Amino acid sequence: MLDHSSLELDPLDSDQTSVLRQKIRHSAAHVMADAVMQLFPDAKMGIGPPTKDGFYYDFEVTNPFTPDDLIKIEKRMSEIISGNHSFDKTTISRADAEHKFEHQPYKIELIENLESSEPISTYSHGTFEDLCQGPHVKTTSDICAFKLLTVAGAYWRGSENNPMLQRIYGTAFESTEALEEHLNKLEEAEKRDHRTLGRALDLFSTHDEIGPGLTIWNPKGATLRSIVEQYWRDLHIQHNYQPVYSPHIGRSNLWETSGHLGFYNENMYAPMEIDEQQYYLKPMNCPFHIMVYKSSLRSYRELPLKLSELGTVYRYERSGVLHGLMRVRGFTQDDAHIFCMPDQIEEEIGKVLDLTFELLEAFGFNNYTIALSTRPEKYVGEIDMWDHATDSLRKAIESRSLKYTIDEGGGAFYGPKIDLNIQDALDRDWQCTTVQFDFNLPERFNLVFQNDSGERAQPYMIHRAILGSIERFIGILIEHYSGAFPVWLAPVQGVIIPISDRHLDYAASVQNALSTSGLRIEVDSRRDRMNAKIRDAQMQKIPYMIVVGDSEEEADSVSVRLRDGTNLGAISVSEFQNMAYQTVMERII
Repeated sequence: MLDHSSLELDPLDSDQTSVLRQKIRHSAAHVMADAVMQLFPDAKMGIGPPTKDGFYYDFEVTNPFTPDDLIKIEKRMSEIISGNHSFDKTTISRADAEHKFEHQPYKIELIENLESSEPISTYSHGTFEDLCQGPHVKTTSDICAFKLLTVAGAYWRGSENNPMLQRIYGTAFESTEALEEHLNKLEEAEKRDHRTLGRALDLFSTHDEIGPGLTIWNPKGATLRSIVEQYWRDLHIQHNYQPVYSPHIGRSNLWETSGHLGFYNENMYAPMEIDEQQYYLKPMNCPFHIMVYKSSLRSYRELPLKLSELGTVYRYERSGVLHGLMRVRGFTQDDAHIFCMPDQIEEEIGKVLDLTFELLEAFGFNNYTIALSTRPEKYVGEIDMWDHATDSLRKAIESRSLKYTIDEGGGAFYGPKIDLNIQDALDRDWQCTTVQFDFNLPERFNLVFQNDSGERAQPYMIHRAILGSIERFIGILIEHYSGAFPVWLAPVQGVIIPISDRHLDYAASVQNALSTSGLRIEVDSRRDRMNAKIRDAQMQKIPYMIVVGDSEEEADSVSVRLRDGTNLGAISVSEFQNMAYQTVMERII
């Protein structure tokens, strides 16, 4: 078992500062709605909740909001805040609520969807009143620092069958200093946007001719991806996973048995007719791994059986939610399924956690939050199975002295799960790892094994993905490192820069020598000036710039400088080779 004592696992936002910020942001959303209604009296209000990092409010307006409109709204918000209006709660009847909001159709819809026994409350400040359960700060002047950020389209209640509303995003904090710090992070995040860096570093591309949400990996990006995937494969073999490959399509009866056609059909691509039968692009790899398990009668001696695959799946995502590598229509899951006996669960979950931390730490992620999700109201399987699985998840976490939170009732209908979020260089949380029990598919596919008494029993099945998807994880990597990958991950680890054309032959010989160690080295043979080549290499965030000229050729050496500007000076080719090779092999971050 790995020693996890050095891991930094941040608790979920539950401290006083977080609670205060939620109140401030909720209150700021109300003030923003007030300002909008003063400036745009015909606007129709949707909802305006606080979020982890800010708040938003949805409006139906005749014309989309402009940047100038945001400036006007901000100014009016400041005027309202300076009025020091108190936030007052009132409980009202359904009839009074319908009367108060008779000109606000979205509010009327919300009221109509409430249970008849559910109390209705409003919050008011000044002359503005809104449906709300709170909580809020005491007065508008408690909103110490705020900023409106962007406007985007958003379907009412998230359904494309509903009207498109205008969503104004903002943020608010307890101090100007905290706001400035957040805005600086947003600015840095924009610089790190993986879509911008992906183009600048020539990592990946999308093309209208191919279709939205379908990624092309350019040579450098393909190199980066292959490094990630190979490390993943090697590590899984070390942890006794057996690799499999599965096809990209499957007959309709497979997806009927799995339940995907019944419960997941809207996210699947339309069927294709082959030999008078319907086939579907796979949205998940699970049924194929189940077929591997079912290919023979399994003995208890074979369990746990751990099958792994970097399997590409296809899911129909609405065009409005597609986002670079983070949200695509074709992506590769780092998928694995564990088939085991009930008494093996705790140990296997512990091994999954150990593998998870080993894998993520290699890529430079050391800060995590962990959540354990328990049985929801609607579920399949027996309660004792749920209790046993949930207890095994909990014990595996606690035996490693890991902090975690409980998400009561947050499990899928088919089993409890562990979710792990990683934290990047900008302290943003990314959901990556999921360890999910499944009591549904073993039943649907009638999975069995022969126990030590010769009887047939049903195995437990565990789904797990550590990186989530290769595409999304690489998008996270790009933003985490701002494109300046550790040497072992860099698509090009070093570029040799000859001072003049007469040094090209020596540059080629150095390249050959370094390449024997598996280093990814290029020669910049362009006729540009040396300083221009160095600048280009820095822009491409290449770790090593290796300059060769007369003195280097005579001494069988190279002059090395790093992408951060550090000059290592002249060192022998063999010394540099050993240094770079060691850095790569140790996966130094």
